[in-house]
Amino acid sequence: MSEKTLRERLADLHAERERSWDPAALQINVDQRRELVEAADASAWLAVGATVPDFELEEVDGARLTLAGLTADGPAMLVFFRFAGCPACNIALPHYERTLASGLRSLGARLVAVSPQVPERLVEIKRRHELSFEVATDRDNRLGRKLGILYAANAATQAASRAKGSFIGDTTGTGTWELPQPTLIVIGQDQRAHFVDVSPDWLVRTESDVALAAVRALAPVAA
Repeated sequence: MSEKTLRERLADLHAERERSWDPAALQINVDQRRELVEAADASAWLAVGATVPDFELEEVDGARLTLAGLTADGPAMLVFFRFAGCPACNIALPHYERTLASGLRSLGARLVAVSPQVPERLVEIKRRHELSFEVATDRDNRLGRKLGILYAANAATQAASRAKGSFIGDTTGTGTWELPQPTLIVIGQDQRAHFVDVSPDWLVRTESDVALAAVRALAPVAA
């Protein structure tokens, strides 16, 4: 059986929620994602061709990752995701492990999955799925803010979370409602963005074949 696309896997997740969730809770989720799509301002996002702002990320196993270091020997790909317990992220990252990671390595490119969640909590998703690529913390959403990709939950989502005794800022360790919109950026050795895909709806993510094609033209090693 062929590998399902990421779109198909995320559609399955939503279909399961339609079957199993309380209708009111599902509607809050749907409305939140719709509002984010409607409010999206692409002009605020890092543009293709723009220089990527300098950064330092904390890899969950202790390494410090910088823009210069990640692009020293080839292109780099940053995949921003929400947090270790995010259901959609637990579909997307292992999918990238199966369908993208080895192809990037063959092209001499680095893949780093990035979340604002603190390392001691974020490490869980790397261990659970035995991810071969790096997983790193964007402390206090510093890079996400520079890239213009952050969002905060709307009032209905916040109220529903509070009613269940949860607060995303406690989960991530950031103390705020801010999370990155799922984003995939391909950075060349010139430290410029050569591909940018931002998804305000977190049930929409970049497909592996699209991501791989974006890197192929930049990679120093022939495919």
